[in-house]
Amino acid sequence: MSLPRFFLNEQVLGKIQQQPIDLDLSLDDVKHAAVLRLQPGEHVAVVDADQDYFECEIVDATGGLSVRIASRGEGAPARPRIVLAQGLAKGEKMDVVVRHATEAGADAFLPFACRRSVVKLDGKKAAARRERWQAIAKSAAMQSGRESVPLVEAVGTVSTVAAAAREADCVLVCWEEAPGTCVLEEALARAFVSDDLADPAKSVLVVVGPEGGIDPEEVERLLAAGPQARLVTLGPYILRTETAGIVATALVAHELRRQARKGA
Repeated sequence: MSLPRFFLNEQVLGKIQQQPIDLDLSLDDVKHAAVLRLQPGEHVAVVDADQDYFECEIVDATGGLSVRIASRGEGAPARPRIVLAQGLAKGEKMDVVVRHATEAGADAFLPFACRRSVVKLDGKKAAARRERWQAIAKSAAMQSGRESVPLVEAVGTVSTVAAAAREADCVLVCWEEAPGTCVLEEALARAFVSDDLADPAKSVLVVVGPEGGIDPEEVERLLAAGPQARLVTLGPYILRTETAGIVATALVAHELRRQARKGA
């Protein structure tokens, strides 16, 4: 059974000599610990600000958590960073994408509006949604045992995504009008060699449009980012935008692990 997991935003446990350690938890995490009714002697998983993993024994659970480090563990094998650029979707669909794509392996989210977007966010509304999505990402990371909490970037535009594409090592533009021969897994397998994706310092940008998809002119702008940008399909069927983002993330994470095992 997996241990309850907590993330520290600023505290670095490896630099603290004196024990027990009072964990610097957010108010929400303090409430979460209380709901779990954690008791002295029980163990929890803690990921500190340096993204290091610790198994800790609870010494005191009154008004927070005071712990002793039981062991310092190994995180998941390093792999290239997966960034999901997701077209804004109606209702709670973005909540669904952030939650389940976090579970599937996304390391960051770049929500964006484009020509066919129904949802328009700006100013305070955009900031509030971003804060909500960041909280969902943290909750999903805690639930799924992730080593870090994915970052949700500010809501952008196609220009924002194009700029990110120029910086990424591999770009996969998921488009429902892509030829059936442009299968995501095959494109990524080729990119694993040509873009040296065996290097965990690299990054993969996955682009998924909103309801109605991405306009052809916008697709061309994204593909103009460079030879690392590839047009791909997720299969023969049309997927809902929230389904596409989750499926694409899971496929990329799986293929990166598979290719890494082949090269090991």
